[in-house]
Amino acid sequence: EEYVVDQHFHRKFNLLDVGYRHGAFNNGVAMNGEEYVLNVPFVEGLDAMSMASVADYMELHLKKVGINCVNWEDKYPYHPITVFSMAYSDKFLYVNYFVRCNYLRAVNYKNNSPVAEDSCVEFFMQTPGSEEYWNFEFNCIGAINASHRKDRKHPIRLTDMELATVKRYATCGNNPFQELEGIFNWGLTIAIPFELIGVDVSKRPIEMKGNLYKCASATSMPHYLSWAPIKTDKPDFHRPEYFGKIILE
Repeated sequence: EEYVVDQHFHRKFNLLDVGYRHGAFNNGVAMNGEEYVLNVPFVEGLDAMSMASVADYMELHLKKVGINCVNWEDKYPYHPITVFSMAYSDKFLYVNYFVRCNYLRAVNYKNNSPVAEDSCVEFFMQTPGSEEYWNFEFNCIGAINASHRKDRKHPIRLTDMELATVKRYATCGNNPFQELEGIFNWGLTIAIPFELIGVDVSKRPIEMKGNLYKCASATSMPHYLSWAPIKTDKPDFHRPEYFGKIILE
């Protein structure tokens, strides 16, 4: 039986399924050898929309990119369909995710709780000239765990006030729940303020680095997917040396 978390996103999947099976959604917009490059368009007017309207716009008008690298396939072969689109405005960097999966979990609901255990999507990024990188992690109800750091071991957690500036729209709603089994389609749209990460978009084009992930470590089918490949022996998303290029055009 198929569970449609949001009818709007069910229609979206019908389009994605065709593209996914025929290779329309590769792992990057452009690849130079092993280098993954994502060109992000400026879209005027997004800041004036509700987040639900932003999700609609991004679905209809922006290119979708697959999170398709199954880096540790021998131990974690499960590959839920996951795609994203990205855009930016004067004030925010927007990411829209769509996921189709067999298990859905959203136990964590507090700020900076371990949302990677749940049905989770993530965005790690590094601004120009910075030694630090930012990790933004979200479960399917929009709960967030975020920090900036130079390496995995020394995070500087964002405060509740800082986390509140990151806008989120989750098609699953915002109430926590235990793991469900079935076939689920869900979406999450996020907006990260440039003021938070210290980026001046008036100086565009801007070349950042980053990676996007899909994981769910405590579900019945744990998995660790990435947009740009990660060449480590075991799952580790905190590897900025494998970030791809993200260019704000």
